[in-house]
Amino acid sequence: MSIADLARWLTEQGVPTRTGKNRWDRSVIWGMLRNPAYAGRAVFGKTMVDNTPAGLNRRARLEGRSTPRPTKTVDRPRDEWVEIAVPAIVSEETFARVAARLEENKRFATRNTKTTPSLLQGLVACSACGYGYYRTSTRTSNKKIYYYRCLGSDDYRYENGRVCQNKPVRADYIDDVVWEHITKLLCDPTLIQEEIDRRLNQARNSDPVTRQREQVECALTKATTAITRMIEAFQEQLITIDELRARMPELRTRETNLRGRLEALEGQIADRDLYLTLTLAADLEGFLSQLSENAKSTEIIERQRVLRLLVKDVLIGPEKIAIRHRIPLRQRSSGDGASATGSDTEGDRAAGCQVRWGRTFPVVE
Repeated sequence: MSIADLARWLTEQGVPTRTGKNRWDRSVIWGMLRNPAYAGRAVFGKTMVDNTPAGLNRRARLEGRSTPRPTKTVDRPRDEWVEIAVPAIVSEETFARVAARLEENKRFATRNTKTTPSLLQGLVACSACGYGYYRTSTRTSNKKIYYYRCLGSDDYRYENGRVCQNKPVRADYIDDVVWEHITKLLCDPTLIQEEIDRRLNQARNSDPVTRQREQVECALTKATTAITRMIEAFQEQLITIDELRARMPELRTRETNLRGRLEALEGQIADRDLYLTLTLAADLEGFLSQLSENAKSTEIIERQRVLRLLVKDVLIGPEKIAIRHRIPLRQRSSGDGASATGSDTEGDRAAGCQVRWGRTFPVVE
């Protein structure tokens, strides 16, 4: 959801603001989502006042006008912040997910495409110059045609004219090509099973219950060690029988409680593993058949959600299109030809070029 959607939802639910108002403003929610105090870190010195004179536009310069001394607030560098520990309301993982979602929403903002959304909105970039593609349109006598156009190919944006010679591409053509490739990719049972296994392992290792079990095991080890030391101290006559009788019941009770908590956590982990196995890996063939049946009838919004989960970005070149995936690919999907590990997606750019695309993600032409 966008921040505007959150503001409308909170207003409709009747949730009061901090000051008791019934209407939520987007700037308030934006500040809450960026405030690290909710995660237990109150920060001071995040901003500073900048007295740099503002630049004049062409008309103001020709008229000889000047501007008063400006005072604007800008963000201070992250290493200059002063942090103070405070009680946390949400976990660090939740706050990190919020920050990631803010960045994703900024990248995939709908802006002027709400009436007619585009499948590859926010995902298309130029393999030659590194600039992103934006959507534009032209109208014929019969219909309106949408295009993806490179920012570097616009003459008016740059002092010496365009910096890229890539031509616009039809949005409907490239959308169909990418979506067809993704549906073929998802119909590969081996790839899907490998991704399910990877996510199962990730869920087992990152589950909070697993970390709680490790903490309980550590506490149980300390309690057992304390009991052993108490008995050894009594045997060596370092403490009396009265001191042993006074301290031992508390240690025994702690050990019993920790063992009970450990058994409960192990039961939760076993139930979780069974649930994940049944829900993710049980009916793989049924999932793939349902996916192939619904691929052609899926709405554009649902296709966007699927595509953004699977694709990092789409690079458009003069003669080829490269898709960089989020899911690791060991080989091409069926029917795609030879392996793409050696394909070139950067054109003629040198290895040290600042706009040269990296090879962190696998590429399929």
